[in-house]
Amino acid sequence: MGSRASSLLREEEIEEIKRETGFSHSQITRLYSRFSSLDKGENGHLSRDDFQRIPELAINPLGDRIINAFFAEGDDQVNFRGFMRTLAHFLPVEEGTQNASPREALNSRDSKLRFAFSLYDLDKDDKISREELLQDGNVAFPPNLVPKGLALPTKKNITDSKEHDRLQR
Repeated sequence: MGSRASSLLREEEIEEIKRETGFSHSQITRLYSRFSSLDKGENGHLSRDDFQRIPELAINPLGDRIINAFFAEGDDQVNFRGFMRTLAHFLPVEEGTQNASPREALNSRDSKLRFAFSLYDLDKDDKISREELLQDGNVAFPPNLVPKGLALPTKKNITDSKEHDRLQR
């Protein structure tokens, strides 16, 4: 399986992806094999439907957000390179290498924070509103479990944050 995936990717492509993402050669070939198995149309791209066939994403309350992270605004497909670039955000940051390599753009703490923030900034206005926090809370905690209990800490955190910002000025 790994040798088949390796033979379909050119060695120079693997090296470029290694430099760009921080994944090892063996990780890239394994992920290419997984990518190929998800690519039911065998066209070199994955669609949202391909991702939704992953059982772990299908049952995850944040599955749609994770899936959307793989697609640029207006795109309905992602190629292997884009797939790897998104997965790189999930790699742990190696101590002592922050901002020290070309992969910094994808694998730095700042990049990971921006990526995580984008998963929660639903309207893409560079802010996470109270409504977005509550909506996310309702995804993670269904309304029948914590309908009112979640709104109170969220409101307090937003109020505390506004007070902090005011004091910083």
